[in-house]
Amino acid sequence: MHKRTDRQKEIVTRLRSGRTLSVLSLASALDVSDETIRRELRTLEEQGVIIREHGGARLAVPVLEGPLNQRMEENADAKVRIARAAAALVPDGAILFIDSGTTSIFIARQLVERRALTVVTNSLQVASDLGAINGNRLFLAGGEMDYDYRAFSDHQAQAYVGGFTPHLAILSVGGISLDRGLMDFHPGEAQMSRIAYATSERVLLGVDASKFGRYALLQTAQCADVDILVTDAPLDDGFARAFAHAEVVVA
Repeated sequence: MHKRTDRQKEIVTRLRSGRTLSVLSLASALDVSDETIRRELRTLEEQGVIIREHGGARLAVPVLEGPLNQRMEENADAKVRIARAAAALVPDGAILFIDSGTTSIFIARQLVERRALTVVTNSLQVASDLGAINGNRLFLAGGEMDYDYRAFSDHQAQAYVGGFTPHLAILSVGGISLDRGLMDFHPGEAQMSRIAYATSERVLLGVDASKFGRYALLQTAQCADVDILVTDAPLDDGFARAFAHAEVVVA
């Protein structure tokens, strides 16, 4: 019984990434049989700890995001590659909405050589990076600041952003699944994303490979709503089909 409890703890620890993990990958990582993993998953499901899915499982309660500085350090190399590839798609004079996600902040930093941009954002960091340079125009949403995100996403900020019609929205995401689409953790940021999808001519989604198969708290859009997907690794077959309509750039 003690060994079984330890094994269950190890399974939960591995699922804290927020991703759906397969029975095969868990069995290999824990050096046990597939049937042993299935038995442990059944027990954890009965306890309400995990949700079993076809061929695998995920945590019943998604992991939460940390403060901005912590999130900026996660998968930073991949985000830099994504940012460079995404920035290459943005011309001088573009009218942009850029959200407060970390990948979007990396993209904004790669746009400092662009000229005459019009930038709408709810992110203090994006505003700091792109404001007052190269003839750019900057529109920063206000309201009550979320210090963990260094951004504004309350009702006042949402109403302000909703008045613009950008050529391109540059967005991040908390997680992507085949059954739930695009998801985020923060209610205000999730609503900002919904507004951007509704008001922008096109949407560029910057997302590193760790977000695929990861669940978050709130649905923001469907995969079909993305026009340009910039990521750091080739998509597996399921996500390749989900984004077959989009321009997919692998950095």
